[in-house]
Amino acid sequence: MRARDLGIPFQGALPGPFNAITDVSGVEVGFTTLISGEGKLVEGKGPVRTGVTAILPRGRTFDPVFAAHHVLNGNGDMTGTHWVQESGFLETPILITNTGSVGVVRDAALGWMNRHKYFSPLFGHIWFAYPVVAETYDGVLNDMYGFHIKPEHVHAALDSAKSGPVAEGNVGGGTGMSCLGFKCGTGTASRKVTIGPTTNTVGVLVQANFGGRNQLTIAGVPVGAEIKGAEMKFNPGPAGEVAGRGSIIAVAATDAPLAPHQLRRVAQRISLGIGRTGGTAGNGTHCRPDDGGRQWQHHPCDSARSGARSSS
Repeated sequence: MRARDLGIPFQGALPGPFNAITDVSGVEVGFTTLISGEGKLVEGKGPVRTGVTAILPRGRTFDPVFAAHHVLNGNGDMTGTHWVQESGFLETPILITNTGSVGVVRDAALGWMNRHKYFSPLFGHIWFAYPVVAETYDGVLNDMYGFHIKPEHVHAALDSAKSGPVAEGNVGGGTGMSCLGFKCGTGTASRKVTIGPTTNTVGVLVQANFGGRNQLTIAGVPVGAEIKGAEMKFNPGPAGEVAGRGSIIAVAATDAPLAPHQLRRVAQRISLGIGRTGGTAGNGTHCRPDDGGRQWQHHPCDSARSGARSSS
């Protein structure tokens, strides 16, 4: 059940038919979700709560889109952004995973593109690419340093990418994430925007992993402050302390004919949407023991990326 099904009165434009990033024509999303084990952490064995999210802007062949990116208080890793900034194009899929798996996901994405002859017939056997791979930290709920994500999991996420409804919550790279004092993970939505005679779609997918329950705001109402009871035990401390914890990656797509410098403005404004749900772009990385004697860390990295199809 989604928020609109509960009757929450969101203002503004109406969503597309799937209320997902896949409402933008051509965009496909796939997941690999890894869940196994229970109980105390045993490094290398589990519990495992992690995965990979794959977003294909225009399917399984080389078909670049205009793109831009924006980082608000970044303390994380996102590969491939230097070429997006330099060229104004996104030429590869976008993948999201956990902090410890960015390297293997990037390398596996290159292998997948090679296997699928992603650049053929443009460049034959002489080609190069900089896959865009982003992360948030799932080491509280997942055996992150067991390095359970393998190349075949990346390939499976890419191979499963499709249009249509998109699963939310405990799926893909969002499997081990928590947000605003609750179990969280992957989310998506879309809006149909009409300007004059033209209607375009804007879709967003997020991997959310930030904040405390007291910050949760829904449709402008600070409901988190009214919810009584203990937060998840890895989110201890006074209300103000949780404000700086965590990160979120947001991927926006649109079929509006926007150039890269305009897309950067779209990406910047994602941060305002995060703020309306309770995010504060807190500074620094916090680390202290939880009840099990383990250490947790979260990155205060509010990062956003946009890609647009140009119809001109």
